[in-house]
Amino acid sequence: MFIYLSKKIAIPNNIHLKCVSWNKDQGFIACGGDDALLKVLKLETQTDDARLKGLAAPSNLSMNQTLEGHIGAVQVVTWNEQYKKLTTSDETGLIIVWMLYKGAWYEEMINNRNKSVVRSMSWNADGQKICIVYEDGAVIVGSVDGNRIWGKELKGSQLAHVAWSPDSKILLFGMANGEVHIYDNQGNFIMKMTIICLTMATGAVSIAGIHWYAGTGGYVEPDCPCLAICYDNGRCQIMRYENDENPVCIDTLMNVVSIQWNHCGSVLAVAGSLRSLNKEKEFNVIQFYTPFGEHLRTLKVPGKQMSGVAWEGGGLRIGLAVDSYIYFANIRPDYKWGYCCSTVVYAYTKPERQEYCVVFWDTKNNEKCVKYVKSLMSITTSGDFCILASKADETQPQENAGLEAVNPARYVLILCNSIGTPLDSKYINIDPLFVTMTKTHVIAASKDAFYLWQYRVAKKLTALEINQVSRTKKGGRERAYHIDSNPSGANDLGSNLEKDFAATRDPICCITATDKTLMVGRESGIIHRYSLPNVTLIQKYTMNNRAYYMSLNCNSSRLAIIDIAGVLTLLNLEARSTPDDGTRDQASVGDPSKFERKDVWDMKWANDNPDLFAMMEKTRMYVFRNLDPEEPIQTSGYICSFEDLEIKSVLLDEIMKDPERPNKDNLINFEIRSLRDSRALIEKVGIEDASQFIEDNPHPRLWRLLAEAALQKLDLKTAEQAFVRCKDYQGIEFVKRLGNLQSEPMKQAEVAAYFGRFEEADRMYLDMDRRDLAISLRIKLGDWFKVQHLLKSGSGDCDDALLKQAYNAIGDYYADRQKWISVVKFYIEGRNQERLAECYYMLEDYEGLEKLTTDLPENHKLLPEIGQMFATVGMCEQAVNAYLKCNQPKAAIDTCVHLNQWNKAVELARTHNMKEIKSLLSKYASHLLEKNKTLEAVELYRKAHHFLDAAKLMFKIADEEAKKRSRPLRVKKLYVLAAQLVENYHEQVKTSQQSKAKGKKSEATFALAGLLEEDATSSDSRIVDNAWRGAEAYHFFLLAQRQLYAGYMDNAMRTALHLREYEDVIPAVEIYSLLATCSVASRAFGTCSKAFIKLESLESLSPQEQQLYEDLALEIFTKHPPKDTRVMEPSSSSEGPEGKLPTCIVTGLPIQEYQFWMCSVCKHCAMEQEISKYNCCPLCHSPVA
Repeated sequence: MFIYLSKKIAIPNNIHLKCVSWNKDQGFIACGGDDALLKVLKLETQTDDARLKGLAAPSNLSMNQTLEGHIGAVQVVTWNEQYKKLTTSDETGLIIVWMLYKGAWYEEMINNRNKSVVRSMSWNADGQKICIVYEDGAVIVGSVDGNRIWGKELKGSQLAHVAWSPDSKILLFGMANGEVHIYDNQGNFIMKMTIICLTMATGAVSIAGIHWYAGTGGYVEPDCPCLAICYDNGRCQIMRYENDENPVCIDTLMNVVSIQWNHCGSVLAVAGSLRSLNKEKEFNVIQFYTPFGEHLRTLKVPGKQMSGVAWEGGGLRIGLAVDSYIYFANIRPDYKWGYCCSTVVYAYTKPERQEYCVVFWDTKNNEKCVKYVKSLMSITTSGDFCILASKADETQPQENAGLEAVNPARYVLILCNSIGTPLDSKYINIDPLFVTMTKTHVIAASKDAFYLWQYRVAKKLTALEINQVSRTKKGGRERAYHIDSNPSGANDLGSNLEKDFAATRDPICCITATDKTLMVGRESGIIHRYSLPNVTLIQKYTMNNRAYYMSLNCNSSRLAIIDIAGVLTLLNLEARSTPDDGTRDQASVGDPSKFERKDVWDMKWANDNPDLFAMMEKTRMYVFRNLDPEEPIQTSGYICSFEDLEIKSVLLDEIMKDPERPNKDNLINFEIRSLRDSRALIEKVGIEDASQFIEDNPHPRLWRLLAEAALQKLDLKTAEQAFVRCKDYQGIEFVKRLGNLQSEPMKQAEVAAYFGRFEEADRMYLDMDRRDLAISLRIKLGDWFKVQHLLKSGSGDCDDALLKQAYNAIGDYYADRQKWISVVKFYIEGRNQERLAECYYMLEDYEGLEKLTTDLPENHKLLPEIGQMFATVGMCEQAVNAYLKCNQPKAAIDTCVHLNQWNKAVELARTHNMKEIKSLLSKYASHLLEKNKTLEAVELYRKAHHFLDAAKLMFKIADEEAKKRSRPLRVKKLYVLAAQLVENYHEQVKTSQQSKAKGKKSEATFALAGLLEEDATSSDSRIVDNAWRGAEAYHFFLLAQRQLYAGYMDNAMRTALHLREYEDVIPAVEIYSLLATCSVASRAFGTCSKAFIKLESLESLSPQEQQLYEDLALEIFTKHPPKDTRVMEPSSSSEGPEGKLPTCIVTGLPIQEYQFWMCSVCKHCAMEQEISKYNCCPLCHSPVA
């Protein structure tokens, strides 16, 4: 950071000030002093020039009000920013609260204890409570509306200071004897604070200030020290929290009066006085420190006695109360920022996040990319790239940190492009306090060593640069050197990167580099010069002061140095021969020229001229050419770049006020004098004189300016000469082309197009009736909307090919923006089938895609792609059609297999004679069976029309379910399904026979041939012949039970009797148990007796179970004789004259009639009057015809 005094306001009547306070939100400054003086001032910028912003704009007092009401000297002033109140107290103990009303301050409340004097007052972070401490030990905490919350007398204590914690839970009281006591917010004592910074201090001390930063502007890094306690003897400690046992201790070596944090807790200002070396004179100073105790700057302030310090809300100014004056100093903060490739990169902290928010703001398109980086240390830019240096996160893996386990790297350098994309990173052990980069290298330095990393990015290097890069060995991509070592060039690979370097007595304080030179500055004022890329120490220079910032010009012949006092000097690195015949002394190498400027805080060499540089001095920018300054420009911007006689500058102060929304107004371009003069000459005097002036002050930019002006006036000769001078080959070619044109308007139109005035050029072409030229201009520009408009607007036929091209280009334009609906009509017009297919797919318009498939000719190259599109959304049939149309049956089959359409796959394989489908099918089926997915395997076989295999599996499932004694209905359903698969198999064999046979044969012949084939092929005749047996068994088993429960006992018994034929399907114990139950219900004890005899003789039953059956039989037959009450028809009655009679599947009785109904699917019979009540066959559930 840099600081300089900028303004001084005198208090009338030479009244001495005692305190000062600056309202951070509204900008009011309150100052109190002797003779009851209390003033409220406000500085505001008043300027009409929009470019004058921030510190550069003149500021005047917009408010200067004297507040009357105090009787003695005002000693304490404090602001409540949230509620716009000012609280003041004088030496009599009178407290007044002031409020703002219609632009002026008025008394709102008054309070006086009349016992003691107020030593300190503090509002908490949200402005709700105030704590007031009196010298006699009284403490009062009140609310913002004037009510007292609590009060307490701290006996035997003399209070001097008070501070709230950021969360308002803790109060710190500073005692007159230098102790700090910690209390909770209800006034209960917690503990005494350990003051470590006073060790070895002698004599009485008093506290000069306690300030606890409330975190409102975010923290510099996680867990950052924020509580500062400073004593009048110059000792200071900065703590992370109230009982931090390891605080940062500083000895400022001054008599401290007051301290204060800036708005974001990154800088602590310590104000007071220093004794000069001869001990007689004291002078006022203000010192600035980081939260980690590093000294940043010292500012000397005139006057005798400093009494107070106050930061402005944005941290860009600081107010100092000295004697009867308020001095204002401007601060130029060290923002973390850089500029690469027309992108401003800057970082800021947010209160709600621990990381730094790094913004990559592309100033051309006004777009920004944001990236969050933990513990960011610096941002360095060069060319198109930027380096973010930060502390390494312990939790993250370090892919290139050598000895990871032993010594993990503590810091990381991340190489990013201009949108924040990380391209490469390096973990290092050297603390990157100073970082600089060139086209090929990144150099990072700690206090005692520097590290070189030759970075690689995929970009075009010139042959020379490649040569230079390849000269450095592969192992030499990373090297580190101690500052006290003397590297001697190519073979010296530097020290081991992993080892820690020994501390040096003369630390590094700044570095800079160009492609061939590295400069390293040390605190003693010595500057080392090394060559790059092979690091060789060439020379050491000795300066009088410690350098703070260094910069090399574009040809490394001069070094600019800004020292810590803000003095800019120049150092010649190469002997320069002077043009005017040695009249001046030859400047010897290293002789600092007589040039010197004070209060400089930023400078930049021109990229294209070694004698041109711009610098910032206070709020003015000066441009120097050969050490002669041009007239200054008022600005407070930071210089981004200086090339082509133009300086780009960015008002970072303004951007940081609202960093989330950077505004293009905060980017300013300044043209230097020679460019302004040349432009004025061309406009006012004429090309001849301007040409002479540019000849005397040559620069490619000026020649280009002249060339463009000559072109406007069609002075081709001058234009050509100027283009030659600025080496613009395209310009020379353009002038030649203009020379070949005959008509004047044509030349003017071409010039208009050259300068980007395309509408004007268009109009000129059309006026000359050269629509073709207007069209070709628009094609060059890629403005296809205009091309289409021009093609259609002209009379006569337009070029169809060109129109088609225009439609397609407009389609592409919409496609890039994902506006697929608009795209379709243009691609249809442009007959672009490839892109049309893509659009239909994106719009999910599969009908359109199908129509496109039918419209395309066979074997069109687009068909496989369309097939793939259909396949991805599961539309098998359409995919197959597309593949078959382009003669790719293999792809069609693969799609069917992929989408589980096996029947289609098998069918296609048959039609196209492909053998491998069978093996594929069995492989997939066995895979499913391995995973115990039998039903999926059945489904697979069924879809592939392998009905017999499916049936076998289905019977297996049904048998297993029957064994498990599952619900009979479920088992019946499984058997029915298995049987139906067998029926499908019969049908398939029959149809295959029909297709094989030629000529007219009877259906019987086909059936016979089918049966013969079945016999030949089927190995499992049981399944084929008796397909319905299992289904029948469970059908009658269920029927008997239904009849029994419905009360048809006779029918139930007859059905149960019929079940005896199915002992191979249903366990005998089930059948005979059911028969016994039904016959008892039907009073047919004879049948029941037979059933019991059968049950008792079953071998499958255990003796205990058989015993139970015997006991039950005994119980029944002791009551009822084992005879049937009604005479049953002999069982032979189910035998007809032509053998066995069919059984009715509705009633379970034998069918005696000659006419009966038969199911077309399962071929089972039923009585006609019975089946008429049903819609479906009771056995196989196929609809009744």
